[in-house]
Amino acid sequence: MSAPELDVDPWLVREPRVDPETLDVTETLFTLTNGYVGTRGTLDEVEPHGSRGTYLSGVFETHPLSYPEGGYGHPEEGQALIPVADGTPLRLLVDGVPLDVREARPEVHERTLDLRAGTLDRRVRWATASGTTVEVTSRRLVSLAERAVCAVRYEVRAVDGPAHVVVRSELVDGEVTPTGVDNDDPRVGEVLRDAFEPLMRDTTGRGGALAARTRRSGITVAAAVGHVVEGGRVDGGTDRRQAVTTVTADLGAGECVTVVKAIAHTWSLDASADSLVGQAEAAVDSALDLGWEGLLAAQRAALDDLWDSADVEVDGDPELQQALRYAVFQLTCSAACISGAPIGAKGLTGIGYSGHTFWDVEGFVLPALTLLRPASAERLLRWRASTLDLARERAQVLGLAGASFPWRTIDGRETSAYWPASTAAMHVNADVSRAFWLFRNVTGRDHDGLGGLAVLVETARLWMSLGHEDAAGGWHLFGLTGPDEYTGVVDDNVFTNLMAKRNLLRAAEECARLETRAAELGVNHAETAAWRAAAAAVHVPWDEGLRVHPSNQNFTAYREWPFEDVPEDTPVQEYAHYATFYRRQVVKQADLVQALWWCREDFTAEQVARDVDYYEARTVRDSSLSAAVQAVGCAAAQHPDLALRYLRESALVDLRNVQGDTAKGLHMASVAGTWLALTAGLGGLREDGAELELAPLLPSSLSRTAWSVTWRGRQLRVETTREGTTVTLVRGEGPVTVVVDGRPLEVTAQAPATAPLRAPDPLLAEPRQPAHREPRV
Repeated sequence: MSAPELDVDPWLVREPRVDPETLDVTETLFTLTNGYVGTRGTLDEVEPHGSRGTYLSGVFETHPLSYPEGGYGHPEEGQALIPVADGTPLRLLVDGVPLDVREARPEVHERTLDLRAGTLDRRVRWATASGTTVEVTSRRLVSLAERAVCAVRYEVRAVDGPAHVVVRSELVDGEVTPTGVDNDDPRVGEVLRDAFEPLMRDTTGRGGALAARTRRSGITVAAAVGHVVEGGRVDGGTDRRQAVTTVTADLGAGECVTVVKAIAHTWSLDASADSLVGQAEAAVDSALDLGWEGLLAAQRAALDDLWDSADVEVDGDPELQQALRYAVFQLTCSAACISGAPIGAKGLTGIGYSGHTFWDVEGFVLPALTLLRPASAERLLRWRASTLDLARERAQVLGLAGASFPWRTIDGRETSAYWPASTAAMHVNADVSRAFWLFRNVTGRDHDGLGGLAVLVETARLWMSLGHEDAAGGWHLFGLTGPDEYTGVVDDNVFTNLMAKRNLLRAAEECARLETRAAELGVNHAETAAWRAAAAAVHVPWDEGLRVHPSNQNFTAYREWPFEDVPEDTPVQEYAHYATFYRRQVVKQADLVQALWWCREDFTAEQVARDVDYYEARTVRDSSLSAAVQAVGCAAAQHPDLALRYLRESALVDLRNVQGDTAKGLHMASVAGTWLALTAGLGGLREDGAELELAPLLPSSLSRTAWSVTWRGRQLRVETTREGTTVTLVRGEGPVTVVVDGRPLEVTAQAPATAPLRAPDPLLAEPRQPAHREPRV
């Protein structure tokens, strides 16, 4: 698994030399996005490239789903994120020779993602075959202030001698920028590679515009481009597939030509192409009138605000420091301007998982954003609530009450063709309800205005129709799949059962609090009493002999898995058939251990220690989600050094291409999970109680951690050193009560509170992992 060479720096991600073999990975790592538009970090001149693409949140095409054998209730239509018009290309010719790093072999070629400026910077020094040396500098941004706008400043300077320079600036539609298809069905590829019907073109004084409509999903998109040029002659034109502006300059030694290029994207299901083109052109004109320095200043201001309220620091591990800031940057940028659409598993950074959103958004991304950027979390919750009617329809198809949210989707309809790891994974509904409940608990704001009460009610009704009461009064959930996709369609998955329990209890509590609104949803006291009774009777499997919780009924009786037989770096699903490992004690990703975190009131300290020990020996982490959860679990079991190793794996999963698939996009749940592994893991943060709780630990290799969190409208800074943990009220009114290691502390603006650092006190020795499955970085 190839990974790019990157310099370690606290605020920069720099590639000191370009390696064509890892371009597809660096294109992902250098993606710039604001949640509305995302553009991969391709070279300005496009060639060579791994996988080009500019994407808009919510813009997708549909395609038929085919099955060898049909079945009732299978989704009939898939969805896929598709590239829209790409405005990044700036092709350079010097004395008639194109810049191509495969042949030119520049003397200097470095690219830098600046986490404080929010720009992708590039510097190239190139001696052409004719003996002329030029220096090329470019700076690219996706605006965090104007959601439709991307911009590039591109400068070519002749270092010595005369140079005839041609810069060809392009806006090319999505059909001309194929990125491949994340689907093995060639029929799907055919549909997606011919997704757009061109609608119109326009030529302006400073550039041009294109508009097209997806053939099946009916989404109209438009893009416009404009330029400001210094030191060159300009010519341009537009055809049905592209708008091209050509800049020509004859440079003497020390002279330069500069192109500032602004691109804007819009889309709609309803608006006309004319209207969308007008919006895009207006956004371009506004950006160019503001000027490059104005765009840059607005970008810096947005990021100054981010780092002022969300910076994270670790002393003792420079690579982890860089990775943590990179995670916060990508997480918050991916949600900065999002509205009316979800965050996909890869964000807008690539085509992985076809751009679908999964349960991990509610499980990882939303909890982190709720504590870091609650306004962004609110927009994502509004989108999820807007899909409630589709979830109700899906529940009816399945013969169930309430609402069943999809396992994977872009617009709210289920698109997964493999039901054992999708439709059977009903825990997604409890994960969604938890995200709404956490938002209210963390922010102190009511979630009903976001549609939260209706979500809690309808998911509670779903669980009641799924649950089964046995003759002894125990309440069970049969034939479902938990987070561990290597143990599918099981009875009484502990995580699912306990999450359903919380869903039922929280729905009942919220209905009591909002009684009038609950009555409008048809809820009465008899219904909430039934929810409470079912929650009280939820069955939780327990193995008395081993004194651990089976992750599902009888799991601890399954045959053990021969871990040593599986080659290193080979996922189990590529080594054996599902019918084989479904019956074995092998865990793809943390499942029971996730229950220890999210459902902590149901477990004693001894159970946490023994359960972590048991499942560490059986978890292979074939999912990038697992490392962050295991970091939290190991910290809860008082193993801070092991927790740190898992934190590092989560933090570096993309920067080091740990899973080998970063080329398809960032692992957004790991991006968010990295922050959670630090705060909920080493920081012991728990946000599900009446007060904010902390249980800090400091691994032996770190001397200090510091991070910020927003709690009920106040910004708190948490700093842990060997001397203790200090909580400071940075913004908002005090006092604030924070519970540190079980001891309530009062924090005011005038007086931070400090608690001594508790030494780890593990009940068991640090657990071992399966063969070849130790933390990977």
